[in-house]
Amino acid sequence: MSSSSIHPTAIVDAAARLGEGVSVGPYAVIGPHVAIGAGTSVGAHCVIEGHTRIGADNRIFQFASLGAAPQDKKYAGEPTRLVIGDRNTIREFCTFNTGTVQDAGVTTLGDDNWIMAYVHVAHDCTVGNHTVLANNATLAGHVHVGDHVILGGLTGVHQFCRIGAHAMAGFASHVSQDVPPFTMVDGNPLAARGLNTEGLRRRGFSGARIGALKQAYRLLYRQGLTLQAALQALDALAQDSAEGAADVRQLRDFAAQSRRGIVR
Repeated sequence: MSSSSIHPTAIVDAAARLGEGVSVGPYAVIGPHVAIGAGTSVGAHCVIEGHTRIGADNRIFQFASLGAAPQDKKYAGEPTRLVIGDRNTIREFCTFNTGTVQDAGVTTLGDDNWIMAYVHVAHDCTVGNHTVLANNATLAGHVHVGDHVILGGLTGVHQFCRIGAHAMAGFASHVSQDVPPFTMVDGNPLAARGLNTEGLRRRGFSGARIGALKQAYRLLYRQGLTLQAALQALDALAQDSAEGAADVRQLRDFAAQSRRGIVR
């Protein structure tokens, strides 16, 4: 810890492992089973506890609580984990809990995520890379969020739901079913509103890929097909779409593998 900058009022357990250039603000508390990677900053009054591993170059703002025990009555003190990747921004009053033995025992946040104030990531959630979770977005237990997902403020996600890559949920959405990749949803009850075309353009998707996904969206949502018929039509579309085939298959496989059912 000699290379780290630790405020004299912070309480850092001697067993905690802090990398080069870590800074810890006033009155922060860091427990014995915590490892923090190089260049990460921990703001004032943060509490980082449990079996928590945090990567490099993260910015953790004041009053965040990371690695606390899961809010699950079945939890009996097992040494479950929280794993956070690199270059994440975690704003004020966020709460991330460790996992449970009823699942894989780990809650994970990937790299380059923008997590705004008061976001809750419950036990056993998996959040990918390059996501934006706006203020007060709340993930119940066992939720999986794909890469490049955007969740609007005050959005709540029901336990065990999956949100596919490049999807977007609008402000105050009630997500109680799986959200297919590339789609935009919002509302309570939740409804599909269209393809996330602008987001795909910003991430460099070609016109051909977006065109194939537009066709796929129409098959899934606009043709009045049963889900099984839509899946068969998506299979055929993937075979006919050279550049967009992988994207169409990703959408098709997500819908086919949904356990909670997709929003339709």
